[in-house]
Amino acid sequence: MMLRYALQSIRHRKGAFLGSLIALMCAAALITACGTLLETGLRGRIAPERYAAAPLVISADQNVHQTTVEKKKGRTRVKHKAKPVTERAWLPESTLRTVRALPGVKAATPELTFMAVALLPNGPSKTPSSSSATSTTSTSSPWNASGAAEMADTARTEGASGVSNASDASLDARARSATRGAKVTNTMDASRRADSPPELRPDTASTSYGHSWDSASLTPFKLTEGRAPVAPTDLVIDQALATRAHIGLGARLTVQSTQSPRTYTITGIAAPGAGGRLNQQTSLFFSTAEAARLAARPGQVADIGVTPETGTNQSQLAAALRKALAGSSAQVSMGEARGPVEFLDAAGARVKLVSLGGAIGGTALLVALLVVVGTFALSIQQRHRELALLRAIAATPRQMRRLISREALIVGAVAGVLGSLAGLPLGAWLHGRFVEMGAVPATLERAVSVFPMAAAVAATLLAAWGASRISARRISRIRPAEAMAEASVERHPARGRIIVGLVVLTAGAVLVAVLSALRTEASSTPVTFLSVVILSVAVALLGPVVVRAAAVLLSGPLGVSGPGGRLATANLRGNAARMAAAATPLALLIGMTCTVLFVQPTLGDAARAQTRDGIRADWVLAAQGPGVPDEAARRVRALPGVAAATEIVHSTVRVGLDKYAAQGVTPGGLARTWNPDVTSGSIERFSTDNATEARSAAVSQLAADQLGLHPGSRLRLTLGDGTPATLTVAAVYARGLGFGDITLPHDLLARHMDNPLASAVLISLDQSGPSVTHSELASSVREFPGISVLTRSSADGIQADKQQSNAEVNYLAMGLVLAFTAIAVVNTLAMSVSERVREFAMLRLAGATRRQVLRMLRAEALAVLLIAAVLGSGISLAVLTAFSIGMTGSAAPTVVPLGYATVVGVAALLALVATAVPGRIALKPRPVEVATVRQ
Repeated sequence: MMLRYALQSIRHRKGAFLGSLIALMCAAALITACGTLLETGLRGRIAPERYAAAPLVISADQNVHQTTVEKKKGRTRVKHKAKPVTERAWLPESTLRTVRALPGVKAATPELTFMAVALLPNGPSKTPSSSSATSTTSTSSPWNASGAAEMADTARTEGASGVSNASDASLDARARSATRGAKVTNTMDASRRADSPPELRPDTASTSYGHSWDSASLTPFKLTEGRAPVAPTDLVIDQALATRAHIGLGARLTVQSTQSPRTYTITGIAAPGAGGRLNQQTSLFFSTAEAARLAARPGQVADIGVTPETGTNQSQLAAALRKALAGSSAQVSMGEARGPVEFLDAAGARVKLVSLGGAIGGTALLVALLVVVGTFALSIQQRHRELALLRAIAATPRQMRRLISREALIVGAVAGVLGSLAGLPLGAWLHGRFVEMGAVPATLERAVSVFPMAAAVAATLLAAWGASRISARRISRIRPAEAMAEASVERHPARGRIIVGLVVLTAGAVLVAVLSALRTEASSTPVTFLSVVILSVAVALLGPVVVRAAAVLLSGPLGVSGPGGRLATANLRGNAARMAAAATPLALLIGMTCTVLFVQPTLGDAARAQTRDGIRADWVLAAQGPGVPDEAARRVRALPGVAAATEIVHSTVRVGLDKYAAQGVTPGGLARTWNPDVTSGSIERFSTDNATEARSAAVSQLAADQLGLHPGSRLRLTLGDGTPATLTVAAVYARGLGFGDITLPHDLLARHMDNPLASAVLISLDQSGPSVTHSELASSVREFPGISVLTRSSADGIQADKQQSNAEVNYLAMGLVLAFTAIAVVNTLAMSVSERVREFAMLRLAGATRRQVLRMLRAEALAVLLIAAVLGSGISLAVLTAFSIGMTGSAAPTVVPLGYATVVGVAALLALVATAVPGRIALKPRPVEVATVRQ
């Protein structure tokens, strides 16, 4: 019976349920989109390309492992945990001999994979892909950790922000870094002769790798023209590069690899054979000796492709290989498992997508619950007289709850189905944007199934049911006579609601206090946005009390504005619950948007300030493309008048399973180019130790506190490729936000990176010696394509652009939640106004003009906006201040005035439009007709 009544109620009061339907539908769409991201991270396919023709692939273990033993209540529990490393781990060459000796192995082909990028003449491209590549060519960031988004998102987290940065030393991240290309080009051109050769740019149409021609059969690559490389200067390129760059046999091509750039002669062009494809990468093939030189990994191989003998069962051979290689770091992959071995960045992106999808989806669900409770409460308030009549004719509290719950479940089911269908294209668009930004590699294919849709429908039903139970609590519990009285006059909020609101407010204050003590982005980010939501819940619960207090303060200014303002004041006092329902999503929108917008500037400004204060160099060498070769730094270092030239490389290391940003610096003359604000120990000791066989490190104050380190302590860590290392701590420094948490010797870190080229070289001049001009510095590196000499301020500007690029991922991720909140604002305000048709008619009959009623609505909207702006700004300021204290040590978050004004302006526009449009529609019917209609 209750189900029939619920259906009839929805049929006859479509307008009352429309707002709840829209809110739930948007929530379902957002949860479905986030669910597809989560599913892609868990089940997304990574198809092999280079290894398509190798049935079995042997690779090194790409994880750091930790085993812990716990004894509790007489039981012993052994836990095994593993975390991925960021660089490619290599196998010892002896593994190849073991594999070849195994029965059933027809061929075991060693693979050398290393960075190799074609440098093409600068100028307009003739193909779309090349044009696209040109538009994304950039200058590498001089130092990785000087950007807050870069350092915080990758150095101190496991990818929960979605931000990719140059610290992973991968070519594609370096190629996408932000640039001020015009300034770099002008700086270089100023020192070049008019007859100098054409400027070269890196080919960034896709990620580029170098290989030995011996491993071409793994794809398989077949020569379409020319011959295989034999001499050290021979080169075979793939067909896609030849077409894109319009080059053929006999052409000369400069390649930037792990060593200094070198010009090769193209002796062949190759393409994948039948069944092979190469969509996400460019392959350059060298002779065996040259590939070994460029890989710079003597006695090691990247992977081994295994071809079984005819008739040999692959699964049985894989088991035999695992048994033969037991005890080593070698792992055997077959089928779809070969893809993650080939594309390490795609495998690492799984964790990022899982955390990103979970974070956005969880935040969206909390926001949805808050918004839907408000819309359901407003809907029940609009039907208060109807529900009071049901109580008056002996409907029991249980029947009331069942009726409202069934109404909510019907609306939730419809909204869940429609929203989940809309969420599929939204998820596809979101995944595509993340790929374009470089946050997710294209090699990780999007996974789609019914599970995200089912989860969205279930979450929507649960949210609708929960919101209805919360909203119906009062109307179902009061006595029938009281219900009729409350239908005519709004009563003060229940004491229980106020008590719960104060408890939630206290919980929010505790979260803010905890946030001020958190010093890593991984821990502070979820607490930051959770604090905003919790404080917004407190505002929703205490809203009627706040609105009444605000009405007293605003009565004077509103009264001056005339009859419309006095009517608005009366409505604020007499309908506080309705006004609070409109102010809550508006406060949430302002608070959440300001927090999202100003978290990154708060970190970025603090990091840039530390970098600016800590760099003592007079000039900076930066690279357009992969990085600055060692030889370029040596040329500059050899110039008379140059006191020091510090090469900087960036990677990540693990101490235990914890991930830290690491920079490698050349120790000679380090104190002349770098001042990290040492708090204990000395940089001179770091330089002295690393100039000899003694190995030492410098750590940030944060890392020292977390790991319990001090000068003289032993630091045991795992380098980016999984190699363990032990060093002595020589110094502890304060500027960790600007320079990362761990500083190691350049040679030690670079040897274990996929891209060992320096991201920047800091140059300090000898003021007492011969002066070195900018032109002399530029001339010394002229033969290195893409290398430029910048001032410190120019380099800092490049870093600022890099931070903005990384922040876009976070803005896009949270922008969906903000868009949903904005829709909820419009929805709630429109519901609040549209149900007042009879009220407006009575005002018209009492003598108010149409214009006066509209003025009253505008005054109400502005009053609600002012209340929401104060509450939302206060929430955001409290959260941002706590975040700034924890992350930067300063209680002064960065607030961009123009950004804040834009947020409030957009909120005002939404409030006014969402009030004026339904208000004008409500005023269209004749007042007499509305007033005589039976309720």
